[in-house]
Amino acid sequence: MKFIIFLLALAGLLFSCQNTTKENEKEETHHETSIVFGDSDFSFPELSAPAKQQAIQWGVFEDILAETKKLNGSNLRTLKNRSERLSEYSDSLFKKVPDTLNTNQIRSRLLVVKTRAEVLKQAAHSEILDSAALQNSVSEMNGAVKNLIVHLNEKFLKDKIDSQRLENEKMELREQQRYKDSIMNLERQDIQRRKL
Repeated sequence: MKFIIFLLALAGLLFSCQNTTKENEKEETHHETSIVFGDSDFSFPELSAPAKQQAIQWGVFEDILAETKKLNGSNLRTLKNRSERLSEYSDSLFKKVPDTLNTNQIRSRLLVVKTRAEVLKQAAHSEILDSAALQNSVSEMNGAVKNLIVHLNEKFLKDKIDSQRLENEKMELREQQRYKDSIMNLERQDIQRRKL
């Protein structure tokens, strides 16, 4: 008799757990499609012309920009997929930095992007859905990519200014050399006149 009661209790427990599982799956599916994360109005700064040229050669950078832009306004299911891709892209981005961009400032921004992508991936794949943490992770990812773009633009602007300054210094040195040469020529002419 005790065995039959035990079996009935076990069957009831399994049946109730199965219903709860189905309800949880329905609820999870509803959460995956109904909640929208990110700021769909968020706009990233434009890349300067030299930065765009570099981005074309640095293909992974374009991929990470596209994924981050699409991240805003995504539901949970899409966010999970995009966070995985962002994690892969950011890892590749950090490992394959072009020589022209291999500065401490750029590498530190890339490390921040990589870290934010990993945090976003963890938040998206967490068993317990914390929409506030997920929203915060998306916002931080937006900020990290925005800062990277700003630093890239600043780097190319600084390079342009340095190049212009170097060119100006070269022109100034040439002018000084011409001036010295003309003075030397005048002195030679003066010396030759005195000899005559």
